[in-house]
Amino acid sequence: MSRRALRRLRGEQRGQEPLGPGALQFVLHDDDDVEEEGPKRGPGGRRPRGAGEEGVRVNNRFELINIEDLEEAPGVNGDRTDCLLIDAAASGDKRRAQSGRAESRKDGDVADAAVPPEQSNTSGKLRKKKRKQKNKKNAAGESSENGLEDIDRILERIEDASGCSHPGPPPLSAKKHVLYVEHRHLNPDTELKRYFGARAILGEQRPRQRQRVYPKCTWLTTPKSAWPRYTKPGLSMRLLESRKGRSTFAFEHSEEYQQTQHKFLAAVESLEPNNIVVLLQTSPYHVDSLLQLSDACRFQEDQEMARDLVERALYSMECAFHPLFSLTSGTCRLDYRRPENRSFYLALYKQMSFLEKRGCPRTALEYCKLILSLEPDEDPLCMLLLLDHLALRARSYEYLIRLFQEWEAHRNLSQLPNFAFSVPLAYFLLSQQADLPNQELSSAREKASLLIQQALFMFPGVLMPLLEYCSVRPDTAVAAHRFFGPDAEISQPPALSQLVSLYLGRSHFLWKEPATMSWLEENVHEVLQAVDAGDPAVEACESRRKVLYQRAPRNIHRHVVLSEIKEAVAALPPDVSTQSVLGYDPLPPLDTIYSYVRPERLSPVSHGNTIALFFRSLLPNYTVEGERPEDGGAGGPHLDQGLNRLMLALRDMMANFHFHDLEVPREDHPEGDGEWD
Repeated sequence: MSRRALRRLRGEQRGQEPLGPGALQFVLHDDDDVEEEGPKRGPGGRRPRGAGEEGVRVNNRFELINIEDLEEAPGVNGDRTDCLLIDAAASGDKRRAQSGRAESRKDGDVADAAVPPEQSNTSGKLRKKKRKQKNKKNAAGESSENGLEDIDRILERIEDASGCSHPGPPPLSAKKHVLYVEHRHLNPDTELKRYFGARAILGEQRPRQRQRVYPKCTWLTTPKSAWPRYTKPGLSMRLLESRKGRSTFAFEHSEEYQQTQHKFLAAVESLEPNNIVVLLQTSPYHVDSLLQLSDACRFQEDQEMARDLVERALYSMECAFHPLFSLTSGTCRLDYRRPENRSFYLALYKQMSFLEKRGCPRTALEYCKLILSLEPDEDPLCMLLLLDHLALRARSYEYLIRLFQEWEAHRNLSQLPNFAFSVPLAYFLLSQQADLPNQELSSAREKASLLIQQALFMFPGVLMPLLEYCSVRPDTAVAAHRFFGPDAEISQPPALSQLVSLYLGRSHFLWKEPATMSWLEENVHEVLQAVDAGDPAVEACESRRKVLYQRAPRNIHRHVVLSEIKEAVAALPPDVSTQSVLGYDPLPPLDTIYSYVRPERLSPVSHGNTIALFFRSLLPNYTVEGERPEDGGAGGPHLDQGLNRLMLALRDMMANFHFHDLEVPREDHPEGDGEWD
């Protein structure tokens, strides 16, 4: 390959166009002589025919350095074959450059003729400099564009000759994973901007972000300047194993964090929220304390503070992520059986609940997918009971249909009442959109009718409570029929009743639209006609209901407790409703994997004597911390301390007593009792 081809491949540019071997004659003139004489023109102001072929006018004498590179003969060792295309392009560049110079000279000559002779010396140099710059720019632009085209052609020719192509990135799949999480949808501001505009959402946040000095940028939350300065609380994450493209992680507690965790458990047992506040003053980023205090603020109707505490807990846990842990890949797992991992599950769930109440269903749906992707097989928080509701609220009908189609074969989603009714509703709402072709609209409508009829066959006890929630009075034909009568609701198993109560308490308002009710009414009458005709699907569905819904698993009970839906909580079995449910760990798994054990604490109530128990029942401030069996019980040197504590408790009790003097009514009638007016 010749040097000229190499220069073009490297993208080098020359100030002078390529010259032929016979075009090396040049004429140098002084500036004044050129301006005075001017180029010779033929009749009509045109240049002679051979003027451009005799030589090339060189404006810059330094361009002649290394001009011998342009005089090379055809390439050696067969390089001429590879450079035919470049030579053709070079000749084309030469013709374009010559025509461009001819036009520019013509324009310059006309301008020189219009200028008086006395001004030619002063303005000629300026015009000449302008022409130089213009010619250089045109030559550089043409050479760069043509050089890129030539490089592409050369590469194509090399690929054709060798028969191989350069390896490129693997083609991206047309569809993303069904649990794929997008970072931008984890930020509620992204959804709020669509509703209210960026100026209304970020108007007050922009000046604050300039003063932010946090060490790490996070995806789940945005750190606030009012938060305490972040210091590592002793929380970290490690990689347990990586197998078949899936990585299992686990949070870890340092010794200092374990001591803080023990203090937190003692504060929870005291049933005093102020103890947790005191603990957060020394450990402001202890996750369980933040979540527990968030629940206390929520019960006191302080939603803003409750949400702020949950965001701080998420920030603390995200700062402890392993470098390989990804929120969006869908291949990272966290085992719920480990107590250290449960805080992350609960923090995500609480944040999702706040986002739903805030009016951000699209962001809440992304959090729901994130929780489900952490352990999709076990689903410890049973997010499948909530995902359809959020998808319908976010109007992600295609996503809900796709999830149902991909997971129905191995997860039997149609056996859950929420999916059995939400998927046909998604098909129907999709058929109401006007931007789809008529064929797709009709097929979606037919699919919706087929699925809703199957749902009514399988769960007949849903119809009447749903109409009652929507304040719709059914017609006499439906109300009097035995299939949808009171027996349908009473005869269903308790586990099924719990699922139905959960779905209706959460999603009943989605059915209140008049068009939706009309569509539901049509399919109800179709189902009644099939029942009267003796359709065998009726008996098959009844037998499946009796077999499948014997008892709900523990993750469903945990989901009901977290949902706080009154109808579903009331339907919990007695063995679950009578248990003490802890806010930081509701219904822990029975096969919990403990990494460390809390040290045993000797309860003063169990080891105290009768007198101490009596004073403790009267005086809550009285403690017997020094009374330990190994210290000699309540006697010995600790007797004086116990008496001092007793006296302090008595003084505290007496100080809290307030005596109010009762005013004795004066005897206005000393003779006797007067009469009432």
